[in-house]
Amino acid sequence: MPELDEKKAFAARLKQALKRSSKKIETASQLATQFNLRHPVEPITPQAAQKWLSGTARPTVDKIKTLAEWLDVSEQWLRYGVTDMKRSRPPKDAKPADEAIRPTADELELIRRLRRLPAYRRQLVEGVIEQFALDSEIWKE
Repeated sequence: MPELDEKKAFAARLKQALKRSSKKIETASQLATQFNLRHPVEPITPQAAQKWLSGTARPTVDKIKTLAEWLDVSEQWLRYGVTDMKRSRPPKDAKPADEAIRPTADELELIRRLRRLPAYRRQLVEGVIEQFALDSEIWKE
């Protein structure tokens, strides 16, 4: 069911944003309390917060906006899992910045070690690096 998958994906992103939050939220009651301080017009119950966290329900657009502002993340990312910023492409005649970078001996050794890993582990490491690279696009600076 695509709708259920979207709710589960939202729940995962919400949990990720909560982990990065300066105020640690560990329960649905804490989430509801902190959310209601920021969105008093239409407060939520701890049961509603639990549904968000468990992936059985997703908040309305106005509540996602409040969550995004509070957790200092992109509303687009929290809602859909995509960033609202496009990666800029360099002009065709521009040389990539990577050409000017000379790897250090430690970096070359890291590349050698990465290349010796089995394909599935290499993919795992590449995925982690990609997540860190996307970090600045997802989390507001």
